Amino acid sequence: MSSKSLAVVTAETMAACGVTAPLDAADGLAVTSPVTAEVVATLVPHSAAEAEAMIAKADAAFRKWRMIPAPRRGELVRLFAEELRQSKEDLGRMVSIEAGKSPSEGQGEVQEMIDICDFAVGLSRQLYGLTIATERPGHRMMETWHPLGVVGIITAFNFPCAPWCWNAALALVCGDPVVWKPSEKTPLTALAVQAVLDRALARFGDDAPEGLSQVLVGGPELGEALVDSPKVALISATGSTRMGRIVGPKVAARFGRCILELGGNNAGIVCPSADLDMTLRAVAFGAMGTAGQRCTTMRRLFVHEAVYDQLVPALKKAYASVTVGNPLETAALVGPLIDKAAYDGMLVALEEARALGGTVHGGERAPEVSNSAYYVHPALVEMPEQAGPVLRETFAPILYVMKYSDFDEVLEQHNAVGGGLSSSIFTTDLREMETFLSARGSDCGIANVNIGTSGAEIGGAFGGEKETGGGRESGSDAWRAYMRRATNTINYSKDLPLAQGVVFDID
Repeated sequence: MSSKSLAVVTAETMAACGVTAPLDAADGLAVTSPVTAEVVATLVPHSAAEAEAMIAKADAAFRKWRMIPAPRRGELVRLFAEELRQSKEDLGRMVSIEAGKSPSEGQGEVQEMIDICDFAVGLSRQLYGLTIATERPGHRMMETWHPLGVVGIITAFNFPCAPWCWNAALALVCGDPVVWKPSEKTPLTALAVQAVLDRALARFGDDAPEGLSQVLVGGPELGEALVDSPKVALISATGSTRMGRIVGPKVAARFGRCILELGGNNAGIVCPSADLDMTLRAVAFGAMGTAGQRCTTMRRLFVHEAVYDQLVPALKKAYASVTVGNPLETAALVGPLIDKAAYDGMLVALEEARALGGTVHGGERAPEVSNSAYYVHPALVEMPEQAGPVLRETFAPILYVMKYSDFDEVLEQHNAVGGGLSSSIFTTDLREMETFLSARGSDCGIANVNIGTSGAEIGGAFGGEKETGGGRESGSDAWRAYMRRATNTINYSKDLPLAQGVVFDID
């Protein structure tokens, strides 16, 4: 990187994305980059009154947008994908600055946005309902899908733009405006994405109503405004299980809808027949990529006793040699933790593991990279059993490794945690593979074979079970969450037969 300060680089990158809002308020929300622990911008946050005004504007936009034909709505998303392609490098740099990701991961997140836009464009001509067989002669029964309403999107710091687009691209083609509350740790990327979308909106023309997509900058109280508003038909919230326990009941109390994408305590099982070279690479990325700050990060690894002494020493070597460094200046594979709270949480978990007999390899801070930012060496922890910190998600690069001997028992151990997001098995045994994918196998929303827990593609529905919240975003039929279903029966006969043979004759 050049000799310019990170704040200057941030301002230049934001300008390249088209952001015109001031980034140097005298007082307000300070945005700190985890790369250097430097304040790179200070924003004026929105007030509660401004949040209500945005929601009202989105509600007004809905009344127009829902009447635009879906293929025409898809054209807006197509134009947005074009603009994203033009701005991929700049947006990727903003992801690296705000979330600490490597350049390839930052640009990879923008590529996810492009991919889901492409998916949504095709979807805009495929919002299919069914024709349903009816028992009444001279009748036709069918289902139709209609736009739902305003969608409130709450996102977390670790993926500052892709999850918004998983929701927004689908919502827009389904006929719904969006109001986005990004993490207060990563609002700059959100503003940059909105500026890129504004360019697409300008090209799209007058069919797009004012207020179709808006960004709320500020603290949790703005997320609460979305959650509490009866004008917000759907809340899609990404974050911790603790957050979901607050959001879910509040939205349910007003009979709104929720898509909850919450915590995960993801595991892999390494069987005796596994290809160990492939397994090593998959586990290394799954556990150490993004400094362990993915909801799909591999956090637990069960290794069969027959291959434990082959795989685990190789993992130790990989952990000892992995590069940690500034993602904007080096080619290091592991960047910083988001802040001190994340580092402190990692230390607490490692101490608990040691107290339970765990052997910790790595896990030290990396002051050679920075004395102010929070860079750490990933930790591999050999545990005698699954207990204590192994049973919960610590958002840091910690992989707990345990030995197993019986396949049925390890399946029970695999499922004996609250989270149910992602899972993996490494095997070439067809019975083990199919059992893992069966009803008595992995209880997660994502179950993989011979790949890691991270790196989901947009074509499949993304989400998990149990304390992960049950929500689904992105591909497959996740679009249905953004629409309301109506079952229609049309009588084209001269008679009025009733269903189930009911007779109700009147003179």
